[in-house]
Amino acid sequence: MDATDLCFTAATDLAGMIRRKEVSPVEVTEAVLARIERLNPAINAYCTITADEALAAAREAEAAVMRGAARGPLHGVPISIKDLTITKGVRTTRGSRLYADAVPDEDAPVVERVKAAGAIIVGKTNTPEFGWKGDTSNPLFGATKNPWDPAREASAGGSSGGAGAAVAAGLAPLALGTDGAGSIRIPASFCGIVGLKQQLWRVPTYPPSPVETVAHTGPMARTVRDAALLLNVIAGPDERDRLSLPASGEDWLLACEGGVRGLRVAWSPDLGYAAVDPEIARIVATAARRFADNLGCTVEEAHPGFADPGRAGRIIFYGGVAANVAGLPPERAALIDPALARALEEETVGLTALDYIGANAVRQALWDTLHRFFARYDLLLTPTIAVPPFRAGEEGPREVASRAVERFGWTPFTYPFNLSGNPALTVPVGFTTTGLPVGLQIVGRRFDEATVLRAGAAFEAAQPWAELRPPEGEPTP
Repeated sequence: MDATDLCFTAATDLAGMIRRKEVSPVEVTEAVLARIERLNPAINAYCTITADEALAAAREAEAAVMRGAARGPLHGVPISIKDLTITKGVRTTRGSRLYADAVPDEDAPVVERVKAAGAIIVGKTNTPEFGWKGDTSNPLFGATKNPWDPAREASAGGSSGGAGAAVAAGLAPLALGTDGAGSIRIPASFCGIVGLKQQLWRVPTYPPSPVETVAHTGPMARTVRDAALLLNVIAGPDERDRLSLPASGEDWLLACEGGVRGLRVAWSPDLGYAAVDPEIARIVATAARRFADNLGCTVEEAHPGFADPGRAGRIIFYGGVAANVAGLPPERAALIDPALARALEEETVGLTALDYIGANAVRQALWDTLHRFFARYDLLLTPTIAVPPFRAGEEGPREVASRAVERFGWTPFTYPFNLSGNPALTVPVGFTTTGLPVGLQIVGRRFDEATVLRAGAAFEAAQPWAELRPPEGEPTP
């Protein structure tokens, strides 16, 4: 197996090969780091590369394997960490010039857990400032580019765009992203990989996010089983996160087995209110039909019945983002991304406590509708994103299918499930005529990641994607 093949080998396979001594952690890590060195200048997935630390950890992992002391299910497997997540001794900027030189003195719980499981952290991935938008660009590091676009003009999505681009380009098989309104699923869809927003609070978040009531830290990977493997490692309570759920006892990797024959599946092409690009609608509708034609499900077109909760979502989300910069002195405020400052002014100036309470009332009504809907259906299928990847560095279109939309209007399928907390998985289902990826979102009942993962794995078996690789060409920074 050559170095490129190693870089595109599934994490579940790599972990087994390392345990069996068929490949060494040092060999894998060197291959990934060499590929990062070659491709990252053009893609800009990583903002910090921890090559020395990764190689030292890989040598320790190799020695442990040789003496029969592998540490856990990710032993020797490379992983990236989004730059919103704190890492002990490694710069964590949050994509902001305010924190350009910040070096935390502790790890987030998820980072502690992947280290304990034996993973090799190869670097931090790029994010917009405080994760504020669905494109990954900031004044500190610039824009992350979509690996599937040889011209390096298309967005990788956001806010976990660096993570999505890294996995898609073979710059580590696993990534940790975060998702407050779609920030795992947007880049996963744009980059042609798997992204899971598991049940809200299944995975602990620390330090607490200002958007903690919608915030998730979750897995991004090339296969559904790789995402499940990473969820096994990071799920479970932590006393630093007062909202984290008790351990479920579920083996998420085992949950991928068994198929979905006989499940009742709802297919909603627009949730009853969303504008959707016609090409996206066509590709995803074809994928949804596979659940009936190939997987043995009963599929009906049905909308949950809630109105667009976009305004409520923006109040809760941007209210939290604004808390990151509230009360700064003028010289510090001047360091904020000007586009973020404009968005906060548009979305939060003049809001009152009553507006926030009203937004939570909308959220409750959304939940009331959804739990009744999931009494009738086991799963809900939607497009992941309403548009193909747009130009890198832009916030997102304000017109979809000839309809004007508000901020977030191009990603109408993601934020409702941050508000409700339901588990939601995006899987690749095809490509636009310009060769850019398209995703299908699979949403499940509260606490039911198992069925969501099983459905994703069944679809992956029916329509595999993991062997597909982005065109490399000659990278041009």
